Amino acid sequence: MLEINNLQKKFKNGTHALKGVSFKVKRGEFISILGPSGSGKTTLLRSINGLENIEKGEIIFNNSKINSDTLANVQSMTGMIFQEFNLVNNLSSINNVLTGLLNSSSKFLSMLYLFTREQKLNALQALDTVGLLEKSYNRVDELSGGQRQRVGIARAIIKKPILLLADEPVASLDPKAALATMQLLKKINKEFNITILCNLHQIELATKFSDRVIGLSNGSIVFDDEAKFLDKNINKLYS
Repeated sequence: MLEINNLQKKFKNGTHALKGVSFKVKRGEFISILGPSGSGKTTLLRSINGLENIEKGEIIFNNSKINSDTLANVQSMTGMIFQEFNLVNNLSSINNVLTGLLNSSSKFLSMLYLFTREQKLNALQALDTVGLLEKSYNRVDELSGGQRQRVGIARAIIKKPILLLADEPVASLDPKAALATMQLLKKINKEFNITILCNLHQIELATKFSDRVIGLSNGSIVFDDEAKFLDKNINKLYS
């Protein structure tokens, strides 16, 4: 469902973030991208959903090459989860979840948060999926870090994507909340057959929850293997 071919990205400051990255993703896989800070993980995910321009190479998603003509369709089938949650603090959980529909709703009505009854029911269902139905009308700045990230996940799944891109989704969480968040992502992956690409730096979480692990170092893939073989590959990231 996703094919990355020779992806390259160099920023104006001279940083070569991606150096010919290539891999394929099958529908329903849970793949962790493991690597130290500055390895290119975030740039890679942002390139897939159009937040970064593709310099060289190509990305094929759902049998279509990503370009200016197909990007809107790609974004409609892709959800994004951020390390720092990217929520609007003075809004309720349900309204934050509804922002996940902004690109698919009337822009005028969306600006006023005038969503349809069906859309609101879908938002409540998404919050129920992540175990936060009782917090639907709480402002998100009243929630814990783990709860805020679950609101972010609900926002990402409300439009029923086929691909979730999770950029360091547990980096801001304590170990208990991090484990609960990864368990939730795995549940979504299995129950809804949503493919997940998840940037991580925690080796134990990558091993526990992934089907495959891709090691990224200095913009290049140093290994791409089943998670059960991570122990024999991990030294390649830091050698």
